[in-house]
Amino acid sequence: MIDRIPLNDGNSIPQLGLGVWQVDPASTAKVVGWGIEAGYRSIDTAEGYGNEEGVGEAVCAAPVPRSDLFITSKLRNSAHERDAALRAFDATMRKLGIDQLDLFLIHWPLPARDRYVEAWKTLVELRDAGRIRSIGVSNFNPDHLDRIIGETGVTPAVNQIELHPAFQQRKVRDYHARHGIRIESWSPLGSGRLLDDPALAAIARKHDRTVAQTIIRWHLQEGLIVIPKSSNRDRIVANFDVAGFQLDADDMKAIVGMDRPGGRTGPDPAVASFMF
Repeated sequence: MIDRIPLNDGNSIPQLGLGVWQVDPASTAKVVGWGIEAGYRSIDTAEGYGNEEGVGEAVCAAPVPRSDLFITSKLRNSAHERDAALRAFDATMRKLGIDQLDLFLIHWPLPARDRYVEAWKTLVELRDAGRIRSIGVSNFNPDHLDRIIGETGVTPAVNQIELHPAFQQRKVRDYHARHGIRIESWSPLGSGRLLDDPALAAIARKHDRTVAQTIIRWHLQEGLIVIPKSSNRDRIVANFDVAGFQLDADDMKAIVGMDRPGGRTGPDPAVASFMF
């Protein structure tokens, strides 16, 4: 049984979800269907992934009620202006085929463009209109968060950031804890680079688990929301099978020691400016 994490707006989110970044749009419905069959109830997509239609198809065909599913999408970088954001959100809802979105995030702040506050105000507007249950951001640094909170008085429920044993973001996590913002880890396996790590492999052998399961278990015990991605049915099932074991204090201490300054695998939000 996967726990639900309470959010600062009174809603809650399953702590373990299925990510679909880089999942082929032609196979997304099948992949998400496998995930729902395995027990996932949270699905994370984005306008920029190009596969919202497949997620919507799987949700429509799911053998569980829509109310049991938690669907997240993200605003594309080219739609931070209010009118563009409203149009993009309408397109997302058509593709997903649902009446209300559980969580909508600003995908990247793009500080050089300086329109993310306008985008945040638009998400607040959509939430207040009842079209979104919870709103948040992705890849926002503390200075970006300070600004949107200061200019709107609305604190994001979630910030989805790169986080894994090689890039643990401890100072950033302290900031989020003080502000009641939940962290959702993207690239939780370090873009696959940690799967051959000998120290993690030793911990995995100790518990008779895979390295991926061990890392996911670490995220859960750290109180993080985690969304591993796979297009492989067996790995999707295995990644969800993490409720039957616990990492002990020695394991957790060893993983803390894996953090390193150069552990980031993705773009730096402070300078990222790419459009999609």
